[in-house]
Amino acid sequence: MKKLLIILLCLPFIGFGQGWEVALGSSVDDLGVSGQQTSDGGYIITGFTRGFGNGNLYAIYLVKTDAFGIEQWYNTFRLSDSLTSQGYSVQQTSDGGYIITGNTTISNSTSPGGITKVAYLIKTDGNGIEQWRKNYVLGISYSGYEVCQTTDGGYIIAGLETGSTIIILIKTDSGGQVQWNQTFFGALNYSNFPISIQQTTDGGYITACASNTPFNAGLLIKTDNNGIEQWRQTLAGTVYSVQETNDGGYIVTGFITVNGEHNCWLIKTDISGIQQWAYNYGGRAAHSVRQTSEGGFIILGDSMISIGNNGNKDIYLIKTDVNGTEQWSKIYGGIGYEVANSVQQITDGGYILIGSTNSFGNGGYDVYLVKTDGNGNVTAEFTIPINSNRKLEKVVDILGRDINPEKNKPFIEIYNDGTVEKKIIIE
Repeated sequence: MKKLLIILLCLPFIGFGQGWEVALGSSVDDLGVSGQQTSDGGYIITGFTRGFGNGNLYAIYLVKTDAFGIEQWYNTFRLSDSLTSQGYSVQQTSDGGYIITGNTTISNSTSPGGITKVAYLIKTDGNGIEQWRKNYVLGISYSGYEVCQTTDGGYIIAGLETGSTIIILIKTDSGGQVQWNQTFFGALNYSNFPISIQQTTDGGYITACASNTPFNAGLLIKTDNNGIEQWRQTLAGTVYSVQETNDGGYIVTGFITVNGEHNCWLIKTDISGIQQWAYNYGGRAAHSVRQTSEGGFIILGDSMISIGNNGNKDIYLIKTDVNGTEQWSKIYGGIGYEVANSVQQITDGGYILIGSTNSFGNGGYDVYLVKTDGNGNVTAEFTIPINSNRKLEKVVDILGRDINPEKNKPFIEIYNDGTVEKKIIIE
């Protein structure tokens, strides 16, 4: 997977929390769907890449970058030599490895066309080397959209049956063996309406997706630790993402229709899923929400305004306080088309955004990885005093060690007038 670093930073002091943008991909489509910061400060991303079989088949990929978005390794997984496999969710596991879910198409003589989709789990070590894989064939055709490691070391998968209203939860042990599965009715199952799941502090699970009844509403389902439904709530807008909040309630995002237009939408509920407040923020739709360290919320969605002013989509990041009042918003992208998928606050207080772009990169769609500071900025501007006596004294790495500058490695130049510049030589 080739890489392109888009943003060059020049800083007047040594510091963290700054931003950059990276496009990762090849000459074919490489779609960024899910990712997170890893324990070493880097990032792990999954999705799917085209170019197998007749050139139109997808394979699952897993790419690991360092803290600056520079690729460290890249692996692909094909669960069928002649059919498509896609990655929808990745999480780092407690042993330092990774768990991936999505769907793969397999031969099935009892299904229309002789094929069916099934959910899978792939477990890798810390270098992305496969340790085991499991397909889950439960007699129906469906996709796994999100996976989480559970407190007992096993895994929970949330999926949707193809072309129906059925939600499926699969609980496995640490080796991927099924412990139980549960089905629920009421989902609106389109390819662009995924399902979200999280284990809650009481050991149960909270699940959210678009509702079939009423059409295009939101469905919130709470279960116990065995997947037995405890309650469900229907919400006024379509739902993409849910997270348990610090007060034991839930924050949900998606879109709501206002005057015939889709708007990014945020709703806060209590512990029983009863609405406490809701806001819409313009844009088109919100795909991911997380509570931030100070108690507010960060929302990733699609913008109605294109940076290129050509009607294409850009990525929309919205920060709110604990009551949902907007504090700031930012738009990211180029002259083409950007797809937003997931957001996470990272250890330096900034945010990592994961999606896809055809504005930058090596052709087709590429993974779009955006690192911002705590205010959503990708770049920072400073006035650096320059005088005729300004001379370079030494070059160091981010830890202050003397180095010789190398390609694709950030370095810092220190001058005798007290100024410092952070740079990178691009390959």
